[in-house]
Amino acid sequence: MSAMFKFVAVSGSLRKGSFNSAILRTAQKLAPEGVTIEIAEIGDLPLYNEDLRPGGTGFPAPVQAFREKLATADAVLFAIPEYNFTISSPMKNAIDWASRPPNLPLAGKVYAMLSVSGGLLGGSRGQMHMRQIMVSCDGMTVNKPQVFIGGAKDKFDADLNFTDKAGQDLIRELLANTVALARQLQK
Repeated sequence: MSAMFKFVAVSGSLRKGSFNSAILRTAQKLAPEGVTIEIAEIGDLPLYNEDLRPGGTGFPAPVQAFREKLATADAVLFAIPEYNFTISSPMKNAIDWASRPPNLPLAGKVYAMLSVSGGLLGGSRGQMHMRQIMVSCDGMTVNKPQVFIGGAKDKFDADLNFTDKAGQDLIRELLANTVALARQLQK
């Protein structure tokens, strides 16, 4: 790869022992040469409330920092925990803040998703909802591979290192496909 390429990664889980946050740390380790992945924290974002923007301008400081981080990314990598057959509240809150004008940091941005769950479906329903949400944000989805990691407790060690070789290969492919699509669209 020639020029540096920057992902901003967002985990929809706030839990310290989150498998979805751990999979983003795995992605950092598996990133191709010349690719960086910076994880954006969303736990300090206030609940979305337009009243926090007097006159519809400005954003609370944590929101502004999050939006600026997204704006600097060549692509976004979302780790989607599935709660009640959809995305988590923290993820929805972060997307709601990022989707407000002006200067929409997700518009036209290439994004990829992966998800981890203890169940067999690996968070697939949450990813389907995220795809619907990102249409309204004018984001461009990397369609393949779809990375759904089910049976999480058997695929991570005690230190939350992802040990599944087939899953690691899918993550490498997802990152490479995301970089390729983003670079193609930048031409």
